[in-house]
Amino acid sequence: MPDSLRRFKADIFQALAHSTRIAILELLSDGELSAGVLIEKLGMEQANVSQHLGVLRAKHLVVNRKAGNQVFYSVRDRTIIEVLQLMRRYFHTQLKETSDMLDELDKPLEIVH
Repeated sequence: MPDSLRRFKADIFQALAHSTRIAILELLSDGELSAGVLIEKLGMEQANVSQHLGVLRAKHLVVNRKAGNQVFYSVRDRTIIEVLQLMRRYFHTQLKETSDMLDELDKPLEIVH
């Protein structure tokens, strides 16, 4: 695999390395939202949300369009939503494996004579 591809992947994962940016992408998974709606749904300060949107724009994960005095954001490519869905499945698998392991630990020990 070319090093340039590895760097590209690392850049994308770096952009995804903050829970607020993941929350933004998840909110946008159903379609375009205005910056104001994103700020409201996230319950965060405008400057903070704008900073995270800037990172997502810089990595080409979201695009924006202006309509009057509002800015609307959308996911540039739905593939990133699929990546997040795969990560959710991975999380659930890990959680299930941990839960199963804990269940095994709760079972009484069998003493063999």
